[in-house]
Parts: sequence; structure tokens; C-alpha cells
Amino acid sequence: MPEALPLRPYQRAAIDALRTGWQAGGLRLAVLLPTGSGKTVVFSHLAAEQHARGVRTLVLAHRDELIQQAAGKIRAVAPHLRVGIVKAECDEHQDVDVVVASVQTLANPRRREAIRGIGLVIVDEAHHAAAPTYIDVLKHFGCFDSTPAAGFTATMHREDGGLADVWERIVYTRDILEMIADRHLVNVRGKAVRVGGLDLDSVKTRHGDLQDGQLARALDDSNAAAVVADAYTEYAADRPGVVFTPTVDTAKSMADVLNARGIRTATVWGDMPRDERTATLKAYTDGSIQVLSNCMVLTEGFDAPWASCAVIARPTKSASLYVQMVGRVLRPWHGKRDALVLDVMGASTRHKLATLADLTERDLVVDDGESLAAAALDDDPDALPGLRAVAVDWQDISLFDDSAVRWLRTSGGTWFVPAGDTLYFLVSGEEPGSYRIRRSTQAEGVRAPSPDPEYPLEFAMQWAELYAQRSARSLATRGAGWRQRPPSVKQLNYCRFKRIPVPPGATAGEVSDLQAVQQASARLDSYAHAA
Repeated sequence: MPEALPLRPYQRAAIDALRTGWQAGGLRLAVLLPTGSGKTVVFSHLAAEQHARGVRTLVLAHRDELIQQAAGKIRAVAPHLRVGIVKAECDEHQDVDVVVASVQTLANPRRREAIRGIGLVIVDEAHHAAAPTYIDVLKHFGCFDSTPAAGFTATMHREDGGLADVWERIVYTRDILEMIADRHLVNVRGKAVRVGGLDLDSVKTRHGDLQDGQLARALDDSNAAAVVADAYTEYAADRPGVVFTPTVDTAKSMADVLNARGIRTATVWGDMPRDERTATLKAYTDGSIQVLSNCMVLTEGFDAPWASCAVIARPTKSASLYVQMVGRVLRPWHGKRDALVLDVMGASTRHKLATLADLTERDLVVDDGESLAAAALDDDPDALPGLRAVAVDWQDISLFDDSAVRWLRTSGGTWFVPAGDTLYFLVSGEEPGSYRIRRSTQAEGVRAPSPDPEYPLEFAMQWAELYAQRSARSLATRGAGWRQRPPSVKQLNYCRFKRIPVPPGATAGEVSDLQAVQQASARLDSYAHAA
């Protein structure tokens, strides 16, 4: 029986809202979810459910990173689906269930006419869909006549307008404050980085936002890079971060000054050679690089949940762009308490720049240094259950610690789930931020599945959890009743023999964890480090 990873309740609600809207006669319907809320997961499930109904899906995206990310996550969420990519010389549209395609490639009539039998079109980053290329493709596949379309985005702002002509209705939306209250995203606070000599009033506006070249010159003339480096050293010295700048030269100058301050920084840009870019992102993943400085290439399709500081060294009037930039640092990660945004500001400006308040649909005033959750509580002390705990106690939000499944860590740092003699654990994949699942038993040693896909962390965790619960649910589940009992004589004798210290008053579950870590460290660490 084909299966897919389970949905969170709000993700299920988004799909249900789309179905209700289509049944009511709508065609082109949109879902608005904050960055980090799993938009790709939602449309992966939607494609899987449509496939079960005999419907073939086309997913449209406008950048290679988004195309690869969408295809990879569909395969991770629903491995039974056959997924093909259509982009440039790649033309995998035959004998597949889901086609993930570049909108630029399908702007060629010959390329889009070759793709047949599409019954649903999904548009990733749907705020771009007012562009003529999107409209041509949507019209070709019947989305203005009979074929349903679903748009997914974190923001439905497009400064040159036209989105209302594409998307008939937003059928489901979830505010970032709801996501923070439910701990699906981390709380975020902002700090103004005021550059005394930065004159933004002299920067002209083009297409509704500050013109890149003039903005870059104003930043360079004011020595903004030095001020940013000082602020990063003061407020974010221990945080992995991302710096957003208007031009490649500005990104490089920011990186140079940060490196001079001892903050290990690398630059990425759009025309960077692929191998060099992959190596840079891998170094960022393994911690060799602390900060990435970029010229607006990491605003969409960039997934680094460990990043916890965003430097907006590209002041913007666009709420859409601001939301995309800040969204890069809002995903939960083990040990990550919150996200920090350093907003580069001029001494004064006639421009109304986007700020932290633009992340939410609520009308809030967010003071400098204040978190978004705290500002919401200032406005309404009863706003959203769970928000006060997030704003006040700054508890660590950990994908592993928050799981209902019993994730433990070996002495060498390998995450695993014990299921009796069987251990399920994660090893790093070849792509930055990806993981593979392994199974270990005393009799067979370490086994790899076949096929052996790479997953983003959250999907690798979920599949490992499903396998472990099938093997031994009561042993794999953190909340199992036996864990609160006193430890058995057999447990205590084992710990005494293995010289495992047992704290006074430890429960059976806590002693079991100590035993599992000792055993797993001996069995897994040498393999995980070699991998």
C-alpha cells in the first residue's frame, strides 16, 4: 500500500481548503504559509493524493534550487511517486507521475506541448506567477479554463501588481505568530544596525524598491561593512548566519571585513561555478564557515535550519523580499533558541522600509531588540496559547528533543533511535544538509536500505521513527509507561558491570537511555565517522 509521511494538522487543513475551493468552482487557488512551514511537504502530499485519484501533476518553479528541492522532497515524502525533471537539457516527462519543471523551459511552446495529461498544476513561490511566462504556461495547461491550479508562497506581494488576475482566492493562510506559538518556527527578534553615514534618501526607487547599484554605492560610501562586522561580533558572534546584500561586490566586501574580525565568512552569488558553490555550502553545513554573504541568491530554496542570524544589508521597501530573507533563519534546529535579525539602517530616511512587523498580518509595533512574540503579547496579552512560553522562557527548540520518539545521541554525536537490539541512526549524505538512514543489529551489523536515498533532516528523522516504531513501539516511544518505573535489578547490574554511572533516583527509562548510549557509541560511531 503506497504511503507518505504524515501531515501536521495545519498542512492537512491547507489541502482540504484547496479541495473545498475547487469543488465550489474555483480554479486558481493559493495557500499562504510562512517560510519554514513546509509548503513543499503540503504540495507533495497533494500530488500524492491526486495521483491516487488518477491525476498527473505538474509543479512549476523558476530556479534550479527550487526545482531540485521540490523533486527531492516529493520523493522523500512520497517515495512511491515517480518524479521527473524538465529543465534545459533534462526532459524527464514520460512515464512519471509528477513533472517538476522550470517555467523558463516551458516558456518554449515545443517543450510544454510535449507534456501531456496534466490534471493539476502547482506553482511554487506563487508570488512570481503574474509574470508573462507563468501566465502563458498556466493558460497552455488549461488553468484559466478547466485545470485546477494551486499556488504556494510565504507572501502574496508583488510590487508591479497583477497577482489578483492570476490567483482568484487565498483559501488558506497561517500567520507566523501561530507557527511560533506552536513551535514550528522559532521566535525572532530584531536589532537595528545604524550606519551614521548611510544616506538612503539619495537612493532612487525602481520597480517599487531601492535600486541595487545606487544602494550598493551608498553602503560602500558609508563604510557599512565595518559597522555590520562590529554588530555581528557584538550580538551574534556565536551564531551561524546569512548576510543579504544588493550586489556581488558588496557581498564580497562584507565577507572580507567579517573575516578580518575573525568571523569565518564565504560569499555565494548567482553565477558562481556549481562545484565551488557546492563546496562552499558544504563547508557551511559542517561548520567550517560560520556566515554566508550573498547577493540575493539565498532568498528562496535555501534550506539551512541551523542558521540563526540574518543580516539585512539590503534595506528594502518590499515586504515580500524582507519576509523571504528573514524566513531563512526561522526553522527550528537542535540547540537553537531563537533567530536574530540585524537590520541595516541609515541615520534617517524618507523611505518606508520593511521591518520585523511585516512578518505578520497583525498590526504590531516591534521595538528595537524586542521579539516578535513579545510584541504580539504587548498588543494582546491573550494572543495565541503557547506564545507566552515562547516569548518568556526561550526554551531550546529541538527537532530531536521535541519528537515523541526516543532520539538519543552517542558519545561521538550520532543521533539514533533504540528499538531493542535494533538501532536506527542517521549519517550525513553527500549533499549539504542531507542525511541517510542506517539500521544496526548485533547479528547483522550496519545495513543500508535499497534504494538508499538522501533526505533533508526532518524527513530522515520521520522515516527512521516510522521504522523504529514498527520494530518496537514501546521501546522507541519517549512516553511509554514502563519508562517511569524504578530500574530493574538486571539494568542496575549491567550498568555496574559496564561502569556506567547511574544518578540517584533514575527511572527505568533513564537507565535504559544510559545503556543504549553506551552500546550505540561502541557500535555506531566508527561507522558514522567513516561514512
